[in-house]
Amino acid sequence: MTKTTLVATVMEESGVAFGTSGARGLVTAMTDRVCFTYTCAFLQHMAAIGQFAPGMAVAIAGDLRPSSPRILGACASAIVHCGGIVDHCGFVPSPAVAAYGFARGIPSLMVTGSHIPDDRNGIKFNRADGEVLKPDEAAIRAQGVDLPDLFDAAGMLRTAPAPTPPCDAATPYVARYVDFFGPDALAGLKLGVYQHSAVGRDDVLEIVTALGAQAVALARSDTFIPVDTEAVRPVDQELARQWAAEFGFDAILSTDGDSDRPLLADETGQWLRGDVLGVLCAQALGITALATPVSSNSALELSGLFSQVVRTRIGSPFVIEAMNTLIALGETACGYEANGGFILGSPVTQEGRTLAALPTRDAVLPMLAVLAQARRSGLSVSALRATLPPRFTASDRLQNYPTAKSQALVARLGEGEAPAVLAKVGDLFGSFAGPATLFNQVDGLRITFASGDIIHLRPSGNAPELRVYTEGDTPERAATLLEQAMAVVVALP
Repeated sequence: MTKTTLVATVMEESGVAFGTSGARGLVTAMTDRVCFTYTCAFLQHMAAIGQFAPGMAVAIAGDLRPSSPRILGACASAIVHCGGIVDHCGFVPSPAVAAYGFARGIPSLMVTGSHIPDDRNGIKFNRADGEVLKPDEAAIRAQGVDLPDLFDAAGMLRTAPAPTPPCDAATPYVARYVDFFGPDALAGLKLGVYQHSAVGRDDVLEIVTALGAQAVALARSDTFIPVDTEAVRPVDQELARQWAAEFGFDAILSTDGDSDRPLLADETGQWLRGDVLGVLCAQALGITALATPVSSNSALELSGLFSQVVRTRIGSPFVIEAMNTLIALGETACGYEANGGFILGSPVTQEGRTLAALPTRDAVLPMLAVLAQARRSGLSVSALRATLPPRFTASDRLQNYPTAKSQALVARLGEGEAPAVLAKVGDLFGSFAGPATLFNQVDGLRITFASGDIIHLRPSGNAPELRVYTEGDTPERAATLLEQAMAVVVALP
């Protein structure tokens, strides 16, 4: 017996919905039935556009959250129900399973909640030729799925799916970077690899070692740690400083939970902002045009290094759409996000070696490209960063801040004609930021002040959080501005 279920209804009832990168929700809401429904809807859409048919393989992988194996099982059961073959890649980075699927022309999915706490999880879907974009999400949301009678009253599978032989997505992913950069790219560098609970922790260690670095594994954890590359925890800031002083590292590398967002610290243990890392990576690769969200550091334009820059809403689907437009215009293009995830839209050739495009967010490439460039130029990582215009960003989040409240705040401040908006934000922040002169509402509310300071308020797309970004002409100014802006927002009714 089957029952037709509308995905839009599942979203509304469960609270598991598409955010800026895939479908996410509380683990308690992501029952087997919900995950099964999402996966079937994804494959129905892939079939409608000619990228899936019965008998075709679908690659799956997951991060190291406690809930990921169970959700992977529900997704695997859905693939079998749709007539597909499960190509189980195990626990590997999101870009590794995506690259595996792209190379074979098959759909793929990654069970991950990225950087958010492990009481939540998610599913990130990939087409056979790239990430699922916003039009695809709309098509998935519109699907109706005929559910088989496989679930108990709590929405869990009555019978666990049969295990499938593992595929190997990690080896070609590692080889991608070892083959391109070469065995001496990082020779002479001493690097720390902060492993925590990142799914790609061993891959990062293997890659930098193969490129000639002396690598030291640090702080491996069997408990999931929600490392956020845009809001680095104070404990991680202090750890990096301690490790740099103790070991004399040239740099420290890490990633978020599913290893698609990088964290790179310089020789002093100072973590680089992801949007600065993106500029340096694009420069090192000889990229001519970039797409990046409105929240990224304005040193990008001030550097004058690129022929075209397109600013987008926050989220890799928006960045990829803009990047694809640049490629269609004949540009060598990439995209990156403020979290550091780097999206290589065009193949890159250096010293006779070509790195194929990988149109999904990746953590490894920006770290390797910047380290290799620093070594070639004889500069420390901090000195390489200092070659860019002096613009510095800071960011944090108000957690457990209801989505409706943050949306209402941004809507209230941004409502009305320009003079009214500037007056409202001036009343809030003017005592420490000065007069407001410009604003945009591409994603949230981003305000520029006469001093050049920037405050950006944005409701999170995948968690009950309000993101606050600031930018100033020194790190201290950006940090102070962030502290002051957060205090103002917290005090609001």
